[in-house]
Parts: sequence; structure tokens; C-alpha cells
Amino acid sequence: MSDPMYTLRVIGRLLRYRPGLFLANCLAWGVHHSLPIAAGLATRALFDALDGRPDVGLNVYTLLALLTGVSIARMTVLAGGIWLWSSMYFSVGLLLRRNMLEWLVSGAGTRTLPDSPGEAVSRFRDDVEEVVEYIEGWTDFSGFVLFAIVALVIMFGIDPMITLVVLLPLVGIGVLAHRMGGRIRKYRKANREATGRVTAFIGEIFGSVQALKVASAEEHMLRQFDELNERRRSVALKDTLLTELLRSLNANMVNIGTGIILLMLATSMSKGNFSLGDFALFVTYLQRMTISMFFMGDMLAQHRRTGVSIERMLALLQGCEPERLVAHAPIHVDEPPPEVPHITKTDDHQLAVLETQGLSYIHPSTGRGIIDVNLRLERGSFTVITGRIGSGKTTFLRVLLGLLPRDRGEVLWNGVPVHDPASFFTPPRTAYTAQVPRLFSDTLRDNILMGIPEQNGDIHGAVQLAVMTPDVETLEHGLATTVGPRGVKLSGGQVQRSAAARMFVRDPELLIFDDLSSALDVETERTLWNGLFTGRNATCLVATHRRVALQRADRIIVLNEGRIEAEGTLEELLATSGEMRRLWHGDLEG
Repeated sequence: MSDPMYTLRVIGRLLRYRPGLFLANCLAWGVHHSLPIAAGLATRALFDALDGRPDVGLNVYTLLALLTGVSIARMTVLAGGIWLWSSMYFSVGLLLRRNMLEWLVSGAGTRTLPDSPGEAVSRFRDDVEEVVEYIEGWTDFSGFVLFAIVALVIMFGIDPMITLVVLLPLVGIGVLAHRMGGRIRKYRKANREATGRVTAFIGEIFGSVQALKVASAEEHMLRQFDELNERRRSVALKDTLLTELLRSLNANMVNIGTGIILLMLATSMSKGNFSLGDFALFVTYLQRMTISMFFMGDMLAQHRRTGVSIERMLALLQGCEPERLVAHAPIHVDEPPPEVPHITKTDDHQLAVLETQGLSYIHPSTGRGIIDVNLRLERGSFTVITGRIGSGKTTFLRVLLGLLPRDRGEVLWNGVPVHDPASFFTPPRTAYTAQVPRLFSDTLRDNILMGIPEQNGDIHGAVQLAVMTPDVETLEHGLATTVGPRGVKLSGGQVQRSAAARMFVRDPELLIFDDLSSALDVETERTLWNGLFTGRNATCLVATHRRVALQRADRIIVLNEGRIEAEGTLEELLATSGEMRRLWHGDLEG
């Protein structure tokens, strides 16, 4: 994806997202950057009039009024241009972020981040900004180019030799910026990666404050943080130094060019071949010409930096077609967003039997996983997957649900193969609660509903089913209580039962729990399981080693080192399986 033409194709696709808005920006900024041509000509005439030249044709006051009018017009166009660019800025940035987020949360197949969440935040924030900055350059392009061409024609008409001499250093800066493109790209990529590592580490610190305090690891954490920041400082210094060096060279070309003009004009002005107005025009245009040349050089460098950012965003979207990143889609800037779609349960969603045949997956980093796991789960049953720590319980559930890619095997729903489990096993077919449920810093109600309209789900029934009603009554604002980041204001058991209520409110056909009851007392757990099967035709697949769940199970599958070692009822397994007896007596590590 490092092909420069690919970067241009991506930018072209983004520019066509709001073509009218882009053209309006080009017009506004084109006028803004071109008006200095008129200002330069008026300045030339003013100084010639002050110098007493008879061929000016306008008096000083008229020329001052003209200069004032040009300045006012330019300020007016600037105000409109800022408004237009703000609309373009938010439109393009939102489109990129929308497409990335959509792919991560709802695209087909497995969704795993290639790096840490902090690094992902860096790509959503910094890399999107890099692309938008490049698009900003394209809105300025026409104005800068038009100014440069017209200004050069006028300057050549006055004195070709001085124009060439002044122009050569500016061209040299542009060539230098182009030749430094590879180094710019390298430093920018290293800077982005280092920033992502720092962001990720900060997120990990906030998420594990208690663990750090318990382990008295604050000093070690600070040393690690210092090391990451030092690496970031080193690469950021190189990136910033190179960028600012090029900008400094461009900025100082005005002074160099003015000096060259003064040295070359001594003779010409004494002979009357070069007027005071010509000098004023050259100085006026030289400043804008320097900005234009800097703009051209910076566009070349920005093209390289943008290519890096596009690569990083695509790397985040593993398995995504490159065109998906810039696909045109509604972003709802000026109107309210659409309601979260609610899928009404129909007979097509009903579960009769769920099967896995030879399901296998090996973690690339550990070499452990599951091998040839066969399962048959019938409607209305309560099936428990149990085993020691590391036996493969969680891995099996995640592979079944498509959260990990299966190496081989098949999953069948009512006898029909499921080709994309990640998008298939969603409500109203299935609901899943992970081993560590995730709550957001929002109200308890919104954490349970997660976007579905309250009228489409029985939230109070779900809370009651999760044995959460007494807890809600003790909260300051009931269901409207904000639970804090990751549900920090709730106990571990309350977090788990809130996640269970989130499942129940969606009324799925199949409920999949990964060690849901680990933070529940025995009586609360028993009440939860009993309530689930009272007056309901619930179907449950539960990964646990808790006795209450094992006693209730219709069927138990014992995993050992990723393979099924035994299966049957609790009585059968306690009589025939040594592994089940060890688990029953609490030997979870072996």
C-alpha cells in the first residue's frame, strides 16, 4: 500500500464524498490565496504614485481605498472559507472513523486488534488527522498554484533575471523536501508507533491501578513509563526536527530573496529601469511566493506522511478490503442518527439443535487450544463445559462464536453449517457474556439496553431474572445510576449480573456464559439458574467449575488439554471420570 498512486486514489475517493463541498472550498480558498495578486499590483501603483511617476493613472487615496477593499474582501472570503473547511474537516474525519469502527464491530469474520487498544486510539485520532490535513492541502492547491503562475508572469515582465535568481532557492527547497520524503516517512511512522505504545501503556495503568498498588509495583511501572516516553521523545525529536528544518528554510527564503533583490537593484533603480513600486511588488509577492513554494514542498512531504497513516489504518482493519476504508456512507452530521435496528425474533431464529464437529484451534503464540471438540446441544438443555484452568473452556466458546478463527471443524445450527459465526451468533439467536464482563461509564439502564429501545425489551424482567432487583433498589438513582468506568461503582457480582441482564433483555434462543457465576455466592447463583428455567424454555451453554451449575446440568463435557476427556451427567462422571472427581473436589490447577 506504499504506492504513491494508491494514496492519491484514496484521497480522490474521499474528495468525491462531498464533491460540492470540496469545490466550494477550492473556490473560497482559491480566491483567498489569489487576492494578493491584486494587492501586489495596487501596492506597486501606490508606491509609484508616491514616487511621483506620471503613468500610474490613480491618485494615492484611490489606491489606498483599493488596498483596503482587497483586504476586506480577503477577510470576508477567509471567514466563509473557515466555515466551509470546518464542514469538510468533520465530514471526512467522521467518514474515516465511522468506516473503521463499523468494520471492527460489525464486519464479517473475526475482529481482533493487531495491537493494543491504545494504539488503535492513536490510529483513530492521529492517522485520521494526517489524512484530513492532506485533504486541506488539496483545497488550498488551486489558489497557491494560480497565485504562483500569475505572480511569476508579472515579475518576469518586470525583470526576468531578478525573478529567476530569486526563484532558484525556492525551487531548491521544494526539491530538497521531495528528496527527504523517504526519511520523513520513516520518522513519521516511528513517531506514530511510539505514541501508540505510550497511549496503550497509559490505558493499561488506568485499568490496573489496584493491581499495581497491591503488588507495590508503582516504581517499576514508572520506570517502564519513563523508558517508553524516552523512546517516544527520541523519535518525535527526529520527526519534528526534520519537519521544522524544512519549514525554517522556506520561511527564511523571504529574507534571502529580499537581500538578493536589494543587491541586484542598486544599478537598475539608479537608471530608472526598476521603480520603487516594482520593488514593493517584488517584496510583496516574494513573501507569498515563499509560502507557495513551501506549500508545494510540504505537500510532497505530507503525501508521504499520509501514505504511512493510510497503511496504519488498513493494518487495523485486518481482512478488510482497502476500498472499505473510504466507502461512502451517511455520517449524520446535520440530522439525528438513526435508531439502533431491532431484529424481531421469528421462527427462522429458533434453535432446535446446535452442533460442533471436529472444532479445532491452536493459539499461534502458545501452541495450546482445542482439538476435535464435538458437541450436541438441544433446545431447552443446560450444558456445562468444565475443566481445569487452561483446559480450553474459554477458547472453545470463543471459537464457537467466531471470536477466534477456527483452524478446522464445523458449526451447525439446526443442521445448517454456519460459515461466519461472528455475525451469525448475535441476538436474537445468541447472547454471550465473557469471563470478565465489560461495562461502560454510563447508567446501569444504558449498560443493560446497549442501544435497543426500552420498549423493545423487558428491562425490569431482565433485572429480576438476573437477581439484581434488590441491588438496583439500593443504588442512589436506581437504573439511572452511572456505574463508572468498567462498572467500578458496582461489586464484582453486580457487574456479572448486570451483564446477565443485558443478555436476558434481548430474549435470545441460546444463552452462553463464560464463568458468569465466579463472583456470586452460592444462593444467588442457585436463584439465578432456577429463575432462568422457571416458566421459560431457556437453552444454556455454560463454561464453569461451580458445583451449583454442575448439579443443575443436563450434560457435562470435561475438557483436558483442549480435548474432550469425558461427558455425561454429573452422577455418571463422578463414577467414571477421575478428572471430574478432581474438579469436584476443587483441584482446578492439577
